[in-house]
Amino acid sequence: MSRLLVVLALLAATLWSAPCSAQSRSQLGPLCTTETTPADQMVDACTKIIALKVFKGGQLATVYFWRAVGWNKKGDYAKVIADTSEAIRLQPSQAVYNLRGSAYFDKGDYDIAIADFDDALKLGPPSGIIFHNRGNAWRGKGDYAKAIADYDMAIKADPRSAFSFQNRGISKEALGDLDGALADLNQAIRIDPTLPQPLIQRTAIWRARGDLDRAIADGSEAIRLAKDKPPANIMTPPNSVLISGYAHRALAYEAKGDYAHAREDYNASLAITAADAGSKAVQATAKVRLSLVSDAAAPMPRDAPPPATQPAAAPAPQQTGAAPALSPAPSPAPAVRGSRMALVIGNGAYAHVKALPNPPNDARAVAKSLRDIGFTVSEGVDLDRAAMQKMTRDFLREAARAQVALVYYAGHGVQIDGRNYLIPVDVALKPGSSMTEAMIDMDTIMAGLDDQVRTNILIFDACRNNPMAQQVASAGSSRGIEGASGLAAPSSLGSGATLGAGTLIAFATAPGQVALDGEGANSPFSAALSRHLGTPGLEVQQMLTRVRAEVVSATKNKQVPWSNSSLLGEVYLAEK
Repeated sequence: MSRLLVVLALLAATLWSAPCSAQSRSQLGPLCTTETTPADQMVDACTKIIALKVFKGGQLATVYFWRAVGWNKKGDYAKVIADTSEAIRLQPSQAVYNLRGSAYFDKGDYDIAIADFDDALKLGPPSGIIFHNRGNAWRGKGDYAKAIADYDMAIKADPRSAFSFQNRGISKEALGDLDGALADLNQAIRIDPTLPQPLIQRTAIWRARGDLDRAIADGSEAIRLAKDKPPANIMTPPNSVLISGYAHRALAYEAKGDYAHAREDYNASLAITAADAGSKAVQATAKVRLSLVSDAAAPMPRDAPPPATQPAAAPAPQQTGAAPALSPAPSPAPAVRGSRMALVIGNGAYAHVKALPNPPNDARAVAKSLRDIGFTVSEGVDLDRAAMQKMTRDFLREAARAQVALVYYAGHGVQIDGRNYLIPVDVALKPGSSMTEAMIDMDTIMAGLDDQVRTNILIFDACRNNPMAQQVASAGSSRGIEGASGLAAPSSLGSGATLGAGTLIAFATAPGQVALDGEGANSPFSAALSRHLGTPGLEVQQMLTRVRAEVVSATKNKQVPWSNSSLLGEVYLAEK
Protein backbone atom coordinates (compact mmCIF):
# COMPACT_ATOMS: atom_id res chain seq x y z
CA MET A 1 0.00 0.00 0.00
CA SER A 2 2.84 2.42 0.77
CA ARG A 3 3.85 2.94 -2.86
CA LEU A 4 0.26 3.71 -3.81
CA LEU A 5 0.13 6.24 -1.00
CA VAL A 6 3.19 7.95 -2.48
CA VAL A 7 1.19 8.62 -5.65
CA LEU A 8 -1.59 10.25 -3.66
CA ALA A 9 0.96 12.17 -1.61
CA LEU A 10 2.41 13.68 -4.80
CA LEU A 11 -1.07 14.74 -5.80
CA ALA A 12 -1.56 16.24 -2.36
CA ALA A 13 1.64 18.25 -2.71
CA THR A 14 0.10 20.15 -5.61
CA LEU A 15 -3.29 20.27 -3.92
CA TRP A 16 -2.32 22.94 -1.43
CA SER A 17 -1.09 25.32 -4.13
CA ALA A 18 -4.74 25.88 -5.01
CA PRO A 19 -6.57 28.95 -3.64
CA CYS A 20 -7.32 28.30 0.01
CA SER A 21 -6.94 30.01 3.34
CA ALA A 22 -3.45 30.26 4.78
CA GLN A 23 -4.52 28.18 7.78
CA SER A 24 -5.75 25.35 5.54
CA ARG A 25 -2.56 25.26 3.47
CA SER A 26 -0.18 25.37 6.41
CA GLN A 27 -2.05 23.20 8.91
CA LEU A 28 -5.01 21.27 7.60
CA GLY A 29 -3.38 20.06 4.38
CA PRO A 30 -0.39 18.29 5.90
CA LEU A 31 -2.50 16.85 8.72
CA CYS A 32 -4.97 15.41 6.23
CA THR A 33 -2.48 13.95 3.74
CA THR A 34 0.38 12.65 5.88
CA GLU A 35 0.27 8.89 6.43
CA THR A 36 1.66 9.13 9.97
CA THR A 37 -0.97 11.61 11.20
CA PRO A 38 -3.05 10.08 14.03
CA ALA A 39 -6.40 8.83 12.77
CA ASP A 40 -8.64 11.29 14.61
CA GLN A 41 -6.56 14.29 13.53
CA MET A 42 -6.47 13.05 9.94
CA VAL A 43 -10.24 12.62 9.77
CA ASP A 44 -10.84 16.00 11.41
CA ALA A 45 -8.47 17.86 9.11
CA CYS A 46 -9.84 16.27 5.95
CA THR A 47 -13.42 16.94 7.07
CA LYS A 48 -12.62 20.64 7.58
CA ILE A 49 -11.02 20.83 4.14
CA ILE A 50 -14.10 19.26 2.52
CA ALA A 51 -16.28 21.78 4.37
CA LEU A 52 -14.33 24.67 2.82
CA LYS A 53 -15.82 23.72 -0.59
CA VAL A 54 -12.70 24.98 -2.33
CA PHE A 55 -11.62 21.86 -4.19
CA LYS A 56 -13.34 19.93 -6.95
CA GLY A 57 -12.70 16.94 -9.19
CA GLY A 58 -9.43 15.11 -8.69
CA GLN A 59 -8.28 17.41 -5.89
CA LEU A 60 -11.45 16.75 -3.87
CA ALA A 61 -11.12 13.02 -4.61
CA THR A 62 -7.66 13.14 -3.02
CA VAL A 63 -9.10 14.64 0.18
CA TYR A 64 -11.80 11.98 0.35
CA PHE A 65 -9.13 9.33 -0.15
CA TRP A 66 -7.06 10.57 2.77
CA ARG A 67 -10.09 10.81 5.02
CA ALA A 68 -10.81 7.19 4.08
CA VAL A 69 -7.24 6.38 5.16
CA GLY A 70 -8.08 7.89 8.55
CA TRP A 71 -11.28 5.87 8.85
CA ASN A 72 -9.31 2.75 7.90
CA LYS A 73 -6.88 3.38 10.75
CA LYS A 74 -9.89 3.49 13.08
CA GLY A 75 -11.36 0.28 11.66
CA ASP A 76 -14.55 2.01 10.49
CA TYR A 77 -14.86 0.18 7.19
CA ALA A 78 -18.34 1.43 6.34
CA LYS A 79 -17.00 5.00 6.30
CA VAL A 80 -13.93 3.90 4.35
CA ILE A 81 -16.23 2.52 1.68
CA ALA A 82 -18.38 5.66 1.65
CA ASP A 83 -15.42 8.03 1.22
CA THR A 84 -13.58 5.90 -1.34
CA SER A 85 -16.81 5.52 -3.33
CA GLU A 86 -17.09 9.31 -3.46
CA ALA A 87 -13.44 9.57 -4.50
CA ILE A 88 -14.02 7.02 -7.27
CA ARG A 89 -17.04 9.03 -8.46
CA LEU A 90 -14.90 12.15 -8.66
CA GLN A 91 -11.77 10.55 -10.13
CA PRO A 92 -11.00 6.81 -10.13
CA SER A 93 -7.46 5.70 -9.30
CA GLN A 94 -5.54 2.55 -8.42
CA ALA A 95 -4.97 3.65 -4.84
CA VAL A 96 -8.64 4.41 -4.18
CA TYR A 97 -9.90 1.13 -5.65
CA ASN A 98 -7.23 -0.72 -3.66
CA LEU A 99 -8.26 0.94 -0.41
CA ARG A 100 -11.96 0.29 -0.98
CA GLY A 101 -11.24 -3.33 -1.92
CA SER A 102 -9.28 -3.74 1.28
CA ALA A 103 -12.18 -2.36 3.31
CA TYR A 104 -14.59 -4.79 1.67
CA PHE A 105 -12.11 -7.56 2.46
CA ASP A 106 -12.02 -6.60 6.13
CA LYS A 107 -15.82 -6.69 6.16
CA GLY A 108 -15.73 -10.21 4.73
CA ASP A 109 -17.19 -9.20 1.31
CA TYR A 110 -14.61 -11.06 -0.76
CA ASP A 111 -16.34 -11.01 -4.16
CA ILE A 112 -16.73 -7.22 -4.07
CA ALA A 113 -13.13 -6.87 -2.90
CA ILE A 114 -11.88 -8.94 -5.85
CA ALA A 115 -13.89 -6.78 -8.26
CA ASP A 116 -12.28 -3.63 -6.82
CA PHE A 117 -8.78 -5.10 -7.05
CA ASP A 118 -9.49 -6.10 -10.66
CA ASP A 119 -10.52 -2.52 -11.43
CA ALA A 120 -7.40 -1.21 -9.68
CA LEU A 121 -5.16 -3.37 -11.87
CA LYS A 122 -6.92 -2.08 -14.99
CA LEU A 123 -6.16 1.54 -14.10
CA GLY A 124 -2.40 1.36 -13.93
CA PRO A 125 0.75 -0.74 -14.22
CA PRO A 126 0.88 -4.11 -12.45
CA SER A 127 1.18 -3.62 -8.70
CA GLY A 128 2.57 -6.25 -6.35
CA ILE A 129 0.55 -4.75 -3.53
CA ILE A 130 -2.72 -5.13 -5.40
CA PHE A 131 -1.83 -8.68 -6.46
CA HIS A 132 -1.14 -9.43 -2.80
CA ASN A 133 -4.45 -7.99 -1.67
CA ARG A 134 -6.39 -9.82 -4.36
CA GLY A 135 -4.62 -13.01 -3.29
CA ASN A 136 -5.93 -12.44 0.22
CA ALA A 137 -9.47 -12.13 -1.09
CA TRP A 138 -9.14 -15.33 -3.13
CA ARG A 139 -7.90 -17.04 0.01
CA GLY A 140 -10.85 -15.68 1.95
CA LYS A 141 -13.06 -17.46 -0.59
CA GLY A 142 -11.06 -20.67 -0.22
CA ASP A 143 -9.56 -20.55 -3.73
CA TYR A 144 -5.98 -21.23 -2.67
CA ALA A 145 -4.61 -21.91 -6.16
CA LYS A 146 -5.61 -18.43 -7.35
CA ALA A 147 -4.33 -16.95 -4.10
CA ILE A 148 -0.90 -18.55 -4.59
CA ALA A 149 -0.77 -17.30 -8.19
CA ASP A 150 -1.38 -13.73 -7.02
CA TYR A 151 1.19 -14.03 -4.21
CA ASP A 152 3.70 -15.29 -6.79
CA MET A 153 3.11 -12.10 -8.77
CA ALA A 154 3.46 -10.00 -5.62
CA ILE A 155 6.76 -11.68 -4.71
CA LYS A 156 8.04 -11.28 -8.27
CA ALA A 157 7.34 -7.55 -8.00
CA ASP A 158 8.87 -7.29 -4.52
CA PRO A 159 11.06 -10.20 -3.38
CA ARG A 160 11.33 -8.53 0.06
CA SER A 161 7.59 -8.61 0.74
CA ALA A 162 7.43 -10.50 4.04
CA PHE A 163 3.64 -10.55 4.06
CA SER A 164 3.43 -12.05 0.58
CA PHE A 165 5.71 -14.88 1.68
CA GLN A 166 3.66 -15.26 4.84
CA ASN A 167 0.32 -15.42 3.07
CA ARG A 168 1.60 -17.69 0.34
CA GLY A 169 2.78 -19.98 3.11
CA ILE A 170 -0.67 -19.96 4.68
CA SER A 171 -2.20 -20.93 1.33
CA LYS A 172 0.29 -23.77 0.87
CA GLU A 173 -0.50 -24.91 4.38
CA ALA A 174 -4.19 -25.01 3.55
CA LEU A 175 -3.47 -27.22 0.55
CA GLY A 176 -1.44 -29.65 2.65
CA ASP A 177 2.07 -28.52 1.62
CA LEU A 178 3.40 -28.30 5.15
CA ASP A 179 7.07 -28.12 4.13
CA GLY A 180 6.40 -25.40 1.56
CA ALA A 181 4.34 -23.45 4.08
CA LEU A 182 7.07 -23.61 6.70
CA ALA A 183 9.70 -22.49 4.17
CA ASP A 184 7.63 -19.43 3.21
CA LEU A 185 6.88 -18.50 6.82
CA ASN A 186 10.55 -18.84 7.74
CA GLN A 187 11.46 -16.60 4.82
CA ALA A 188 8.96 -13.98 6.00
CA ILE A 189 10.55 -14.08 9.45
CA ARG A 190 14.06 -13.75 7.96
CA ILE A 191 12.99 -10.72 5.90
CA ASP A 192 11.51 -8.96 8.93
CA PRO A 193 12.13 -10.55 12.34
CA THR A 194 10.10 -7.82 14.03
CA LEU A 195 6.80 -8.96 12.50
CA PRO A 196 4.55 -10.92 14.87
CA GLN A 197 2.15 -12.20 12.20
CA PRO A 198 4.36 -14.92 10.63
CA LEU A 199 5.18 -16.23 14.10
CA ILE A 200 1.48 -16.43 14.94
CA GLN A 201 0.81 -18.37 11.77
CA ARG A 202 3.72 -20.71 12.43
CA THR A 203 2.11 -21.78 15.71
CA ALA A 204 -0.46 -23.69 13.63
CA ILE A 205 2.26 -25.75 11.97
CA TRP A 206 3.79 -26.66 15.31
CA ARG A 207 0.35 -27.63 16.60
CA ALA A 208 -0.23 -29.79 13.54
CA ARG A 209 3.11 -31.50 14.15
CA GLY A 210 2.37 -31.95 17.84
CA ASP A 211 5.18 -29.63 19.01
CA LEU A 212 3.11 -27.66 21.50
CA ASP A 213 6.06 -26.14 23.36
CA ARG A 214 7.34 -24.61 20.15
CA ALA A 215 3.84 -23.37 19.30
CA ILE A 216 3.62 -21.66 22.70
CA ALA A 217 7.09 -20.16 22.28
CA ASP A 218 6.21 -18.67 18.88
CA GLY A 219 2.93 -17.34 20.26
CA SER A 220 4.69 -15.73 23.20
CA GLU A 221 7.30 -14.05 21.01
CA ALA A 222 4.58 -12.78 18.67
CA ILE A 223 2.63 -11.26 21.57
CA ARG A 224 5.82 -9.60 22.88
CA LEU A 225 6.57 -8.09 19.48
CA ALA A 226 3.00 -6.85 19.03
CA LYS A 227 3.07 -5.17 22.44
CA ASP A 228 6.51 -3.62 22.00
CA LYS A 229 5.76 -2.23 18.55
CA PRO A 230 2.07 -2.22 17.61
CA PRO A 231 1.56 -2.57 13.84
CA ALA A 232 1.50 0.93 12.38
CA ASN A 233 0.52 0.19 8.80
CA ILE A 234 -2.91 1.53 7.92
CA MET A 235 -3.94 -1.77 6.33
CA THR A 236 -3.66 -3.72 9.58
CA PRO A 237 -7.10 -3.86 11.28
CA PRO A 238 -6.85 -2.35 14.78
CA ASN A 239 -6.00 -4.88 17.51
CA SER A 240 -6.14 -7.84 15.11
CA VAL A 241 -2.60 -9.03 15.78
CA LEU A 242 -2.94 -9.30 19.56
CA ILE A 243 -6.40 -10.88 19.29
CA SER A 244 -5.02 -13.59 17.04
CA GLY A 245 -1.79 -14.02 19.00
CA TYR A 246 -3.53 -14.64 22.31
CA ALA A 247 -6.08 -16.99 20.75
CA HIS A 248 -3.44 -19.08 18.98
CA ARG A 249 -1.35 -19.44 22.11
CA ALA A 250 -4.48 -20.32 24.09
CA LEU A 251 -5.26 -23.16 21.68
CA ALA A 252 -1.76 -24.54 22.18
CA TYR A 253 -2.07 -24.29 25.98
CA GLU A 254 -5.47 -26.00 25.84
CA ALA A 255 -4.12 -28.79 23.63
CA LYS A 256 -1.36 -29.33 26.18
CA GLY A 257 -3.86 -29.52 29.02
CA ASP A 258 -2.72 -26.26 30.64
CA TYR A 259 -6.21 -24.86 31.17
CA ALA A 260 -5.11 -22.09 33.54
CA HIS A 261 -2.90 -20.41 30.94
CA ALA A 262 -5.45 -21.14 28.21
CA ARG A 263 -8.11 -19.27 30.20
CA GLU A 264 -5.78 -16.31 30.68
CA ASP A 265 -5.09 -16.07 26.96
CA TYR A 266 -8.73 -16.54 25.88
CA ASN A 267 -9.72 -13.77 28.31
CA ALA A 268 -6.95 -11.54 26.94
CA SER A 269 -8.14 -12.10 23.37
CA LEU A 270 -11.74 -11.31 24.30
CA ALA A 271 -10.82 -8.18 26.25
CA ILE A 272 -9.59 -6.46 23.07
CA THR A 273 -11.99 -4.64 20.74
CA ALA A 274 -12.26 -6.31 17.33
CA ALA A 275 -12.89 -4.27 14.17
CA ASP A 276 -12.59 -6.73 11.29
CA ALA A 277 -14.53 -9.89 10.39
CA GLY A 278 -11.56 -12.20 10.89
CA SER A 279 -10.90 -10.97 14.42
CA LYS A 280 -14.57 -11.30 15.33
CA ALA A 281 -14.54 -14.90 14.17
CA VAL A 282 -11.43 -15.56 16.28
CA GLN A 283 -13.21 -14.11 19.31
CA ALA A 284 -16.33 -16.18 18.65
CA THR A 285 -14.22 -19.31 19.00
CA ALA A 286 -12.28 -17.92 21.96
CA LYS A 287 -15.53 -17.22 23.80
CA VAL A 288 -16.78 -20.78 23.43
CA ARG A 289 -13.41 -22.37 24.23
CA LEU A 290 -13.07 -20.17 27.33
CA SER A 291 -16.43 -21.33 28.58
CA LEU A 292 -15.47 -24.96 27.97
CA VAL A 293 -12.14 -24.81 29.81
CA SER A 294 -13.60 -22.73 32.64
CA ASP A 295 -16.14 -25.26 33.87
CA ALA A 296 -14.07 -28.44 33.60
CA ALA A 297 -11.07 -29.90 35.35
CA ALA A 298 -7.93 -29.87 33.25
CA PRO A 299 -7.00 -33.19 31.67
CA MET A 300 -3.66 -34.84 32.32
CA PRO A 301 -1.02 -32.71 30.58
CA ARG A 302 0.09 -34.19 27.31
CA ASP A 303 2.84 -33.44 24.88
CA ALA A 304 0.84 -33.34 21.69
CA PRO A 305 -2.59 -33.56 20.15
CA PRO A 306 -3.28 -36.22 17.53
CA PRO A 307 -1.75 -35.20 14.19
CA ALA A 308 -4.24 -33.32 12.08
CA THR A 309 -5.36 -34.67 8.73
CA GLN A 310 -7.71 -32.06 7.35
CA PRO A 311 -6.28 -28.67 6.43
CA ALA A 312 -8.26 -25.60 7.23
CA ALA A 313 -7.76 -21.91 6.67
CA ALA A 314 -9.25 -18.62 7.66
CA PRO A 315 -9.54 -15.30 5.82
CA ALA A 316 -6.20 -13.64 5.23
CA PRO A 317 -4.75 -10.32 6.34
CA GLN A 318 -4.41 -7.47 3.88
CA GLN A 319 -1.09 -5.96 2.85
CA THR A 320 0.65 -5.25 5.06
CA GLY A 321 -2.04 -6.82 7.06
CA ALA A 322 -3.50 -8.25 10.17
CA ALA A 323 -2.54 -11.46 11.84
CA PRO A 324 -4.54 -14.35 10.44
CA ALA A 325 -7.66 -15.71 12.01
CA LEU A 326 -7.45 -19.09 13.73
CA SER A 327 -5.11 -20.78 11.41
CA PRO A 328 -5.04 -23.95 9.37
CA ALA A 329 -3.42 -27.23 10.26
CA PRO A 330 -2.74 -29.16 7.07
CA SER A 331 -1.83 -32.72 6.27
CA PRO A 332 -0.96 -34.47 3.05
CA ALA A 333 -3.08 -37.50 3.91
CA PRO A 334 -6.26 -37.64 1.80
CA ALA A 335 -8.01 -40.15 4.04
CA VAL A 336 -9.10 -39.49 7.58
CA ARG A 337 -7.71 -41.87 10.19
CA GLY A 338 -7.27 -41.95 13.94
CA SER A 339 -9.44 -40.37 16.62
CA ARG A 340 -12.97 -39.78 15.33
CA MET A 341 -15.78 -38.56 17.55
CA ALA A 342 -19.48 -37.96 16.97
CA LEU A 343 -22.30 -36.27 18.84
CA VAL A 344 -25.71 -37.71 17.90
CA ILE A 345 -28.96 -36.28 19.29
CA GLY A 346 -32.55 -37.10 18.36
CA ASN A 347 -35.38 -35.10 19.95
CA GLY A 348 -38.97 -36.10 19.32
CA ALA A 349 -40.96 -36.26 22.58
CA TYR A 350 -41.69 -32.54 22.80
CA ALA A 351 -43.92 -31.53 25.68
CA HIS A 352 -45.12 -28.12 24.47
CA VAL A 353 -44.66 -28.08 20.70
CA LYS A 354 -45.57 -30.66 18.07
CA ALA A 355 -44.04 -34.06 18.88
CA LEU A 356 -42.08 -35.87 16.17
CA PRO A 357 -42.12 -39.68 16.05
CA ASN A 358 -38.96 -40.34 14.07
CA PRO A 359 -35.95 -38.34 15.42
CA PRO A 360 -35.12 -40.84 18.20
CA ASN A 361 -35.16 -43.66 15.63
CA ASP A 362 -33.08 -41.56 13.26
CA ALA A 363 -30.48 -40.82 15.93
CA ARG A 364 -30.17 -44.48 16.90
CA ALA A 365 -29.74 -45.56 13.28
CA VAL A 366 -27.09 -42.92 12.55
CA ALA A 367 -25.26 -43.64 15.83
CA LYS A 368 -25.09 -47.35 14.99
CA SER A 369 -23.75 -46.63 11.50
CA LEU A 370 -21.05 -44.39 12.95
CA ARG A 371 -20.02 -46.90 15.61
CA ASP A 372 -19.78 -49.57 12.95
CA ILE A 373 -17.13 -47.55 11.11
CA GLY A 374 -15.09 -46.75 14.21
CA PHE A 375 -16.48 -43.50 15.61
CA THR A 376 -16.69 -42.90 19.34
CA VAL A 377 -20.31 -41.75 19.68
CA SER A 378 -22.00 -39.66 22.36
CA GLU A 379 -25.69 -40.42 21.86
CA GLY A 380 -28.70 -38.66 23.36
CA VAL A 381 -32.44 -39.09 22.81
CA ASP A 382 -35.26 -36.76 23.90
CA LEU A 383 -33.01 -34.39 25.83
CA ASP A 384 -34.22 -31.42 27.85
CA ARG A 385 -32.23 -28.21 27.71
CA ALA A 386 -29.95 -28.99 30.65
CA ALA A 387 -29.04 -32.45 29.32
CA MET A 388 -28.66 -31.22 25.75
CA GLN A 389 -26.42 -28.35 26.77
CA LYS A 390 -24.24 -30.59 28.96
CA MET A 391 -23.85 -33.25 26.29
CA THR A 392 -23.00 -30.63 23.66
CA ARG A 393 -20.44 -28.89 25.86
CA ASP A 394 -18.81 -32.18 26.91
CA PHE A 395 -18.50 -33.14 23.25
CA LEU A 396 -17.01 -29.79 22.21
CA ARG A 397 -14.46 -30.08 25.00
CA GLU A 398 -13.40 -33.60 24.07
CA ALA A 399 -13.44 -32.86 20.33
CA ALA A 400 -10.25 -30.84 20.84
CA ARG A 401 -8.50 -34.25 20.85
CA ALA A 402 -10.16 -35.57 17.71
CA GLN A 403 -9.10 -35.61 14.09
CA VAL A 404 -12.70 -35.79 12.88
CA ALA A 405 -15.65 -34.30 14.77
CA LEU A 406 -19.14 -35.13 13.48
CA VAL A 407 -22.37 -33.63 14.84
CA TYR A 408 -25.76 -35.08 13.89
CA TYR A 409 -29.05 -33.65 15.16
CA ALA A 410 -32.61 -34.71 14.35
CA GLY A 411 -35.61 -32.85 15.75
CA HIS A 412 -37.12 -29.41 15.74
CA GLY A 413 -34.94 -26.52 14.59
CA VAL A 414 -35.79 -22.92 13.87
CA GLN A 415 -34.23 -19.74 12.56
CA ILE A 416 -34.88 -16.55 14.52
CA ASP A 417 -33.44 -13.26 13.31
CA GLY A 418 -31.37 -15.22 10.80
CA ARG A 419 -29.71 -17.48 13.41
CA ASN A 420 -30.34 -21.19 13.80
CA TYR A 421 -31.40 -22.87 17.02
CA LEU A 422 -31.89 -26.52 17.99
CA ILE A 423 -34.85 -27.17 20.28
CA PRO A 424 -34.76 -29.33 23.45
CA VAL A 425 -37.86 -31.36 24.29
CA ASP A 426 -38.83 -29.25 27.33
CA VAL A 427 -38.98 -25.94 25.48
CA ALA A 428 -42.04 -24.00 26.65
CA LEU A 429 -41.97 -20.49 25.30
CA LYS A 430 -44.52 -17.92 26.31
CA PRO A 431 -45.22 -14.50 24.82
CA GLY A 432 -42.78 -11.95 26.19
CA SER A 433 -40.20 -14.50 27.28
CA SER A 434 -36.74 -14.79 25.77
CA MET A 435 -37.09 -17.40 23.08
CA THR A 436 -33.46 -18.00 22.31
CA GLU A 437 -32.41 -18.70 25.90
CA ALA A 438 -34.44 -21.91 25.92
CA MET A 439 -32.69 -23.32 22.83
CA ILE A 440 -29.22 -24.38 21.70
CA ASP A 441 -27.52 -21.89 19.37
CA MET A 442 -26.03 -23.62 16.31
CA ASP A 443 -23.43 -20.86 16.01
CA THR A 444 -22.06 -21.87 19.41
CA ILE A 445 -21.45 -25.41 18.18
CA MET A 446 -19.79 -24.15 14.99
CA ALA A 447 -17.57 -21.70 16.86
CA GLY A 448 -16.61 -24.30 19.45
CA LEU A 449 -15.34 -26.61 16.72
CA ASP A 450 -13.56 -23.88 14.78
CA ASP A 451 -10.06 -24.37 16.16
CA GLN A 452 -9.21 -25.67 12.69
CA VAL A 453 -7.00 -28.63 13.48
CA ARG A 454 -9.57 -31.21 12.43
CA THR A 455 -12.27 -32.06 9.94
CA ASN A 456 -15.69 -30.89 11.16
CA ILE A 457 -18.88 -32.41 9.73
CA LEU A 458 -22.25 -31.08 10.89
CA ILE A 459 -25.49 -32.72 9.74
CA PHE A 460 -28.92 -31.38 10.71
CA ASP A 461 -32.24 -33.10 10.02
CA ALA A 462 -33.94 -30.22 11.80
CA CYS A 463 -36.16 -28.54 9.24
CA ARG A 464 -39.37 -30.53 9.66
CA ASN A 465 -41.60 -27.53 10.35
CA ASN A 466 -41.51 -24.25 12.24
CA PRO A 467 -42.72 -25.10 15.74
CA MET A 468 -42.13 -21.53 16.90
CA ALA A 469 -44.46 -19.81 14.43
CA GLN A 470 -47.24 -19.18 16.94
CA GLN A 471 -44.85 -18.00 19.66
CA VAL A 472 -42.95 -15.75 17.28
CA ALA A 473 -46.17 -14.18 16.08
CA SER A 474 -47.46 -13.61 19.61
CA ALA A 475 -44.19 -12.03 20.71
CA GLY A 476 -44.80 -9.14 18.34
CA SER A 477 -42.46 -7.38 15.92
CA SER A 478 -41.39 -4.85 18.53
CA ARG A 479 -39.11 -7.48 20.05
CA GLY A 480 -37.09 -7.64 16.83
CA ILE A 481 -37.75 -11.38 16.47
CA GLU A 482 -38.24 -12.74 13.00
CA GLY A 483 -38.95 -16.44 12.65
CA ALA A 484 -39.08 -18.46 9.45
CA SER A 485 -39.59 -22.01 8.32
CA GLY A 486 -36.57 -24.25 7.97
CA LEU A 487 -33.01 -23.27 8.81
CA ALA A 488 -30.93 -20.37 7.55
CA ALA A 489 -27.80 -21.06 5.51
CA PRO A 490 -25.03 -20.71 8.12
CA SER A 491 -22.68 -18.44 6.24
CA SER A 492 -21.31 -16.88 9.42
CA LEU A 493 -20.75 -17.33 13.12
CA GLY A 494 -22.92 -14.36 13.96
CA SER A 495 -20.06 -12.00 13.24
CA GLY A 496 -19.82 -11.70 9.47
CA ALA A 497 -17.14 -14.35 9.11
CA THR A 498 -17.64 -17.00 6.50
CA LEU A 499 -18.00 -20.69 7.31
CA GLY A 500 -14.62 -21.88 8.58
CA ALA A 501 -12.47 -23.94 6.24
CA GLY A 502 -12.19 -27.63 7.02
CA THR A 503 -15.92 -27.81 7.70
CA LEU A 504 -18.83 -29.45 5.92
CA ILE A 505 -22.41 -28.69 6.91
CA ALA A 506 -25.47 -30.48 5.58
CA PHE A 507 -29.22 -29.94 5.97
CA ALA A 508 -31.98 -32.46 5.28
CA THR A 509 -33.48 -29.90 2.90
CA ALA A 510 -32.63 -26.53 1.39
CA PRO A 511 -32.37 -23.51 3.71
CA GLY A 512 -35.76 -22.01 4.39
CA GLN A 513 -37.58 -25.17 3.30
CA VAL A 514 -39.45 -27.81 5.31
CA ALA A 515 -38.32 -31.44 5.31
CA LEU A 516 -40.51 -34.51 5.76
CA ASP A 517 -40.59 -36.49 8.98
CA GLY A 518 -41.46 -39.61 7.00
CA GLU A 519 -44.25 -42.16 7.17
CA GLY A 520 -42.04 -45.06 8.26
CA ALA A 521 -39.69 -45.40 11.23
CA ASN A 522 -37.19 -42.86 9.87
CA SER A 523 -37.19 -39.60 7.98
CA PRO A 524 -36.29 -39.90 4.27
CA PHE A 525 -33.02 -38.04 4.83
CA SER A 526 -31.82 -39.95 7.90
CA ALA A 527 -32.84 -43.29 6.41
CA ALA A 528 -30.65 -42.62 3.38
CA LEU A 529 -27.85 -41.18 5.50
CA SER A 530 -27.63 -44.18 7.83
CA ARG A 531 -27.53 -46.52 4.82
CA HIS A 532 -24.68 -44.72 3.05
CA LEU A 533 -22.52 -43.63 6.02
CA GLY A 534 -20.77 -46.98 6.18
CA THR A 535 -20.08 -47.45 2.48
CA PRO A 536 -16.36 -48.34 2.24
CA GLY A 537 -14.19 -46.00 0.18
CA LEU A 538 -16.94 -43.43 -0.39
CA GLU A 539 -15.73 -39.86 -0.01
CA VAL A 540 -18.01 -37.83 2.26
CA GLN A 541 -19.23 -35.40 -0.40
CA GLN A 542 -19.92 -38.26 -2.78
CA MET A 543 -21.80 -39.96 0.04
CA LEU A 544 -24.01 -36.89 0.50
CA THR A 545 -24.63 -36.77 -3.25
CA ARG A 546 -26.00 -40.32 -3.07
CA VAL A 547 -28.13 -39.37 -0.07
CA ARG A 548 -29.48 -36.35 -1.94
CA ALA A 549 -30.41 -38.40 -5.00
CA GLU A 550 -32.17 -41.01 -2.88
CA VAL A 551 -34.16 -38.41 -0.91
CA VAL A 552 -35.22 -36.55 -4.07
CA SER A 553 -36.43 -39.82 -5.55
CA ALA A 554 -38.19 -41.00 -2.38
CA THR A 555 -40.01 -37.68 -1.89
CA LYS A 556 -40.81 -37.18 -5.58
CA ASN A 557 -38.80 -33.94 -5.71
CA LYS A 558 -40.50 -32.46 -2.64
CA GLN A 559 -37.27 -32.44 -0.62
CA VAL A 560 -33.75 -31.65 -1.84
CA PRO A 561 -30.98 -32.00 0.78
CA TRP A 562 -28.45 -29.16 0.89
CA SER A 563 -24.79 -29.02 1.85
CA ASN A 564 -21.99 -26.48 1.95
CA SER A 565 -18.39 -27.65 2.10
CA SER A 566 -15.10 -25.90 2.73
CA LEU A 567 -13.19 -29.17 3.00
CA LEU A 568 -9.81 -28.90 1.34
CA GLY A 569 -9.22 -32.55 0.55
CA GLU A 570 -10.93 -35.89 0.31
CA VAL A 571 -12.44 -37.19 3.55
CA TYR A 572 -13.47 -40.81 4.01
CA LEU A 573 -15.67 -41.79 6.95
CA ALA A 574 -15.36 -45.52 6.20
CA GLU A 575 -12.06 -47.10 5.20
CA LYS A 576 -11.41 -47.68 1.52
